[in-house]
Amino acid sequence: MVKAAVSDWDPAEIIETKEDVIAFLDGALQEDDPEFLLKTIGHIARSKGMVQLAKELNLNRKGLYKAFSEKGNPSFLTVVKILDNLGFRLKVEQKASA
Repeated sequence: MVKAAVSDWDPAEIIETKEDVIAFLDGALQEDDPEFLLKTIGHIARSKGMVQLAKELNLNRKGLYKAFSEKGNPSFLTVVKILDNLGFRLKVEQKASA
């Protein structure tokens, strides 16, 4: 039997447009899981290019990679800066009543 090689899928490789970013963010927000949302924002940041993003935001490249690593915990300010750089902002709305 021949075994097929399996590689890790990287969402950052398919995020290309603003519509892609919106779809990924919307999907992550619907999960009601803050860690999943941060991981998704990390994928979006990598899709733009962490080196370029760090330069544009005047952030440390290594720190940005670390913040969005598996054990990372980016600050709220970093998340807001990334979203702003990508042309997005956070918006609060009331949950539907149960």
